[in-house]
Amino acid sequence: MARAPHPVPAARAPREVPAARSLTGSHRPWLVPLLVVVLLAQMAVAMVTTAVQQTPTIDEPVYVGTAASYLHEHRIRYNPEHPPLGKLVIGAGLALADPHYDPSFTGDQGQVGRHLLYASGNDPWRVMLWARLPVIVLTLAFGLVVFAFARELVGGAGAVLALALYAFSPDVIAHGSLATLDVLTAGFLLTSVWLLWRARRRPRLYVPLAGLAAGAALATRMSALAAVPVLLALAAWSVWQAAGPADRRGALARAAAGAGVLAAAAVAVVWASYLAVDPRLRWSPEQHVPVVHGLRALLVDLMPFPEAYRDGMRVQFGFENQPWQGYLFGRLYTGSLWYYLPAALLVKTPLGMLALWAAGAVAMVAVRRLRPAALYLFAPTAVLLVAAMTGSRDFGTRYAVFVPMFLAVAAAGVLAVRRRWAGAVAGALVLFAGASSVRTFPYYLPYSNEAFGGPAKTHLRLHDSNVDWGQDLGRLADRLRERYPGERIWLVYKGSGVPSYYGIEASDPRKVPVDTVRGLLVVSDSSVAKARGRLAELIDSSRSIDQVGHSITIYRR
Repeated sequence: MARAPHPVPAARAPREVPAARSLTGSHRPWLVPLLVVVLLAQMAVAMVTTAVQQTPTIDEPVYVGTAASYLHEHRIRYNPEHPPLGKLVIGAGLALADPHYDPSFTGDQGQVGRHLLYASGNDPWRVMLWARLPVIVLTLAFGLVVFAFARELVGGAGAVLALALYAFSPDVIAHGSLATLDVLTAGFLLTSVWLLWRARRRPRLYVPLAGLAAGAALATRMSALAAVPVLLALAAWSVWQAAGPADRRGALARAAAGAGVLAAAAVAVVWASYLAVDPRLRWSPEQHVPVVHGLRALLVDLMPFPEAYRDGMRVQFGFENQPWQGYLFGRLYTGSLWYYLPAALLVKTPLGMLALWAAGAVAMVAVRRLRPAALYLFAPTAVLLVAAMTGSRDFGTRYAVFVPMFLAVAAAGVLAVRRRWAGAVAGALVLFAGASSVRTFPYYLPYSNEAFGGPAKTHLRLHDSNVDWGQDLGRLADRLRERYPGERIWLVYKGSGVPSYYGIEASDPRKVPVDTVRGLLVVSDSSVAKARGRLAELIDSSRSIDQVGHSITIYRR
């Protein structure tokens, strides 16, 4: 009678993983490692191919130029709105590429990157590949975190499912192959949450490690600040749970201490990232730092971070006060829409993946053994998503790239459902999602799922980094040379690349009378979406004849 509940073995050897046993049985111990290698290898091929073929996106020269200034000048000057760690990661690749850097150049943070790439005697293809490689490596490493987290919850089969969703995510592949900060921040946050989950067993080891990972996120992008209250609460909760029901005396104090340890470790990483750039912490911003008032000013003043970090927060608050333009489902608007990110995620996520996210979320709540993990997965995701939804810049799902990471782990909960059909259905949905992702290769930035017409139709519903971020200038040069040699080119390009470097000799059609524009009119799709006045008249009176990379349209006039 006394053995009937048997709670501890049930927690450590869950009955819900028969599929995992079939995958990891003693006669096939090699199968799971093989699947992990295959999934990460295909992801690596997709990201490296993308990195090799794409020209610099809008934000990348800023980060690359800033990273180069870190390496050569050892001081914080550019891009204060983002802390240094992510750019130090990018700088690791630059250090190996060793491009020529001109310390006498005095342009702003956007100009310094373009000067490095196009006016300093460097090969921009080579420099950008080396800058992107460290981000690619860390993106693959975060896949192992997804796998490990899911394995602890539901076993080997669930871990493979979670890794497959991560490895096939078009958003993760697209932004994990760029020298940008979004995937790095999301990956560090996921790592912190996973370590806090493990801290329920060994808090003295894992709470400090979780603090280091949280600090890495804070030292990469300031959007991670929204997750800090959740991480502190999870740290306290993990320490409380580790005490056990028979040891609640003093548990509240230990829980508070756990939150304090996480906070201290995170703050230390932020300071260390600035000190790694400049041990003297010199700070001379190259751009205007706005003055903030009210609660925002109080928040900035209370932050226990270097002055450069706090000025970066002021710059971010200044961005939030600007009237940015957004584009959703054919509508151009000024300001932001609270439902923009959920709608964009609906467009840019494979249908099979959406189904598994939903099923996994239900399973995490319905299966008693998984309910504790639901708090760790869904609370950070919800808080980060709400914070991103209230922002003023509707520029793309990169602001919510943490969603496919966290929900990949949650989707593994499907295999904890004790139904014969669960494994087969989950497998079919993974294959459907994988096929959808593979079909878009190597055009991952403009991906949209089959319900919305695929990558060729994304520009009709979304803009900016969802579809057209300046990545196809090299492909445009190849297309013009192969199909339209000798023709007059009129170009409206939205990006940070320099068209003339790639052999594109073009004029701006917006600077001459409409009647003089004859030949090929080439327009970035984000500019098409926002076209008004003369550009709209030019497009309306032209005929679409070609598309490059699903992000640039060629018209004939």
